[in-house]
Amino acid sequence: MKFRAGWALAAVLPVLSGCHAMRALTAESCHKPQPYMKAASIAPLKIPVGLDGPNTTDALVVPPLKGPTPPPPAANQPCLDAPPSFTVPHAQPAPKA
Repeated sequence: MKFRAGWALAAVLPVLSGCHAMRALTAESCHKPQPYMKAASIAPLKIPVGLDGPNTTDALVVPPLKGPTPPPPAANQPCLDAPPSFTVPHAQPAPKA
């Protein structure tokens, strides 16, 4: 009987922990180097002789970054994709004279 209760508890605990446990695993992922940061540009597309090139009239162009690269977030700052806190701080009452 204790064996079944242990398995039931092991099955229920992950469900009860919800996304909180997953958030803890990925909370600091934006502060670590990401695979896309190693991406490099490639040569432009070369069209073989006798073929038409792709239609690029509606292509999106990524503008170059003008100015310095923004600094990475500090370790105590939240990631940009983290939702803000939903708690609103209560205003402190004015001190009585």
